[in-house]
Amino acid sequence: MCGISALILADQSAAACPDLHESLGLLQHRGQDAAGIVTSGPKGRLFQCKGNGMVRDVFNETQLSGLIGSLGIGHVRYPTAGSSSITEAQPFYVNSPYGIVFAHNGNLTNADELRVFLDKIAHRHINTDSDSELLLNVLANNLQKTGKFRVNQEDIFTAIKDLYRQIRGGYACVAMIAGYGIVGFRDPHGIRPLVIGRRKTVAGYDYMLASESVVLDSLGFTDVEDVKPGEAIIITQDSLLRRVLAVSDRIAPCIFEYVYFARQDSIMDGISVYKARLSMGEALADQVTKSMGNEMDIDVVIPVPDTSRVAAIQLRKNVRRKLNAMALEFSGKNVLLVDDSIVRGTTSKEIIQMAREAGAKKVYFASCAPAIRYPNVYGIDMPTRTELVAHGRDDQQVAEEIGADKVIYQDLHDLVESVRKFNPAIEKFDTSVFDKYYVTGDVDEEYMASLEQGGRSGDSRGRLSIDSDCVGLYNSFNR
Repeated sequence: MCGISALILADQSAAACPDLHESLGLLQHRGQDAAGIVTSGPKGRLFQCKGNGMVRDVFNETQLSGLIGSLGIGHVRYPTAGSSSITEAQPFYVNSPYGIVFAHNGNLTNADELRVFLDKIAHRHINTDSDSELLLNVLANNLQKTGKFRVNQEDIFTAIKDLYRQIRGGYACVAMIAGYGIVGFRDPHGIRPLVIGRRKTVAGYDYMLASESVVLDSLGFTDVEDVKPGEAIIITQDSLLRRVLAVSDRIAPCIFEYVYFARQDSIMDGISVYKARLSMGEALADQVTKSMGNEMDIDVVIPVPDTSRVAAIQLRKNVRRKLNAMALEFSGKNVLLVDDSIVRGTTSKEIIQMAREAGAKKVYFASCAPAIRYPNVYGIDMPTRTELVAHGRDDQQVAEEIGADKVIYQDLHDLVESVRKFNPAIEKFDTSVFDKYYVTGDVDEEYMASLEQGGRSGDSRGRLSIDSDCVGLYNSFNR
């Protein structure tokens, strides 16, 4: 998972860099492996700063002051399944044609065939294992076909429309054409999120694209709305044009954005993440009540402590510190621990063990997500099937594996309805990690096998850590 942003200011003498830098800080939860900003200054000259690490580590005041120009794009990257080399820090750039800068959130499912096409037919050199570089070069190749000295908006729309025919997977993208403007587009299924807003100034309107609405809200942008699935937006100093270029009958935003990844103060596809999580907790409370039945003996409900996605390596120390502080809540009691999901089960197992060491009589474990039994191929790099604790196991077997007296999963239908109730126009969500239904229709056993053999190393693929926003369930059991 990654975070992206793009900005164009009405005042051409102003600097886009401060707002882009702020946007990456607001999107830090979407990626801590690398960060980067590229701006376009006078005469289309590009200025760049990117590197591995957190936003605060990559940029300093001197570097930021050197990022000149009134338009630019930014990116934060989640740890990849492949290389974490500095060469894979985004945004990416190609000189030909026109000077294109590109950033991407998501993952492609036909990356291997695209790599062959770009090498043998388009004759474009690919230097990394990143899906983003493939996307950039497909777009550049489509624009190259115009043969024009200068590109125009129709050329860009045509190039993106052709890209939609060539690319499969989940993706939200921003691009900048040097000295021209910024571009944003979203995959036809709407799997990965992208929003747009504007900010009125003395010189006119500034426009910004970002992964989450919280960025635009915090920076004073208004009229915030989602980029539609299959829609492309082109913004220059003189105009904003938007056009739906690809229509799919299978619109399916990623439901894990609402379960885990997005900030709770964001709104995605018209749905408040915070309200959706409250609703999930309420639905899970009903599921717990039904599952426990007459054997209901839970004394206390405790959310799994937020162990910081930023410093996952400190997990054991952080969790122990927080659980030790709540020893009185555990001692001699039957405890229900609540987490957003159970992936490998190793973290859950350790937390359960610590709860027992703190004196808990029984430890039940509830997950706001259903059992995760299949890999995610659209930008969240969960473990392979054999590494997922729920793959090939029923609920009781999972409980035995992680050391819980009982495991209670959210019902998939209830999860979907907890989110969908806030925007009934969305009929489906990407729930492939739970039900093995991959909306792009091209994920088969051969593809799964290639994942398990390490054959794919998409750009935005990272590991899940734990986080808890199950306020609704917590309130339901402690009111």
